[in-house]
Amino acid sequence: MSGWTPEEGTGSPKGIATGSTNGSVDGSAGHGATDSPSEGLRLNPAQQQVLDELGTTDRPTFRIDLRTDLRHDLEEAMQPLLAECEAPLFVTKRQLGLLHGCEARYIADSSEEFAWSVASARGSVAHKAIELLVAHRGTPTPLDLVEGAMARIEADEKGLSSFIQQLSEAERAELSGRANDFVTTFTETFPPLSRRWVPVAESSVRALLCGDELTLRGRVDLSLGKARGQEAGKVLIDLKTGQPSHAHLEDLRFYALLETLKIGVPPRLLVNYYLDAGSPRSEVVTEDLLWSAAKRVVDGVAKLVSLAPPEPVEPSRTPGHGCRWCPLNATCEEGRGHLEAADRDDWRPG
Repeated sequence: MSGWTPEEGTGSPKGIATGSTNGSVDGSAGHGATDSPSEGLRLNPAQQQVLDELGTTDRPTFRIDLRTDLRHDLEEAMQPLLAECEAPLFVTKRQLGLLHGCEARYIADSSEEFAWSVASARGSVAHKAIELLVAHRGTPTPLDLVEGAMARIEADEKGLSSFIQQLSEAERAELSGRANDFVTTFTETFPPLSRRWVPVAESSVRALLCGDELTLRGRVDLSLGKARGQEAGKVLIDLKTGQPSHAHLEDLRFYALLETLKIGVPPRLLVNYYLDAGSPRSEVVTEDLLWSAAKRVVDGVAKLVSLAPPEPVEPSRTPGHGCRWCPLNATCEEGRGHLEAADRDDWRPG
């Protein structure tokens, strides 16, 4: 039950010894990717829980024609839908989440131009900082990583770059502080990464279907491990804050489908890691899970096509937690009623 890495066996992954007195997981020990999982680092309970969670599943072997079968059935279902479109479609997890949540919000979000704020930029800066952490050879502090991430983003000359460049000193400090909280929590609750675990941050994955008429694309926050032949080994991890949601599971299932279409072997485990709570929520990947994810994609594309011009159907309204951020929440009766009821429940004594 020791020496675990994502490419090896099962059992409690204790390659980073919890009982060692050599080093710690604070700033003095560093948190970047290292050459060996046996660092002699002392793990706190939250970090040990993550290692235990990641090492509890077997390495299943999937049939070699699974990728071909998934692609065939997806393309067969998509062809009649794409015949109604004038241009290629690009589909992301966010689109699918909105389409399967509230169609009216999907339409409203699609028609609004996105505007960066300190709150929305915090996640992008923090994820960039963790991306730097994964490949870093030194022992940077979380704030070092955040400042490096902001410098890299500014040099990129894209949308977020111009937003950061226009911030006042106070606003820049606020953004840096919020991102630093995110990254510090990650280093406090997630175990130091070994290079032997093949860590990859912000990994892009996509699937091209129906002669490139349909592109499914995503970006995984963190992946560990790799497949060996038809034997699954990769773990896909999304870093989250806030309340756990079923939609978070669906996002990772979508990524698992894309990973299978890409290399032919599914990941073995999907993990939503909630930084606020220092808690992982995992799900083992099965063939049934992949077929369910494929059906959800087909249903989502069908909704997308039905809502598109020139003859869009009337979008359905499905109130839920997302109503708080919907552009329609000031005028949507269903959404306002849901939020008012939720606020009453929040203030109910006991």
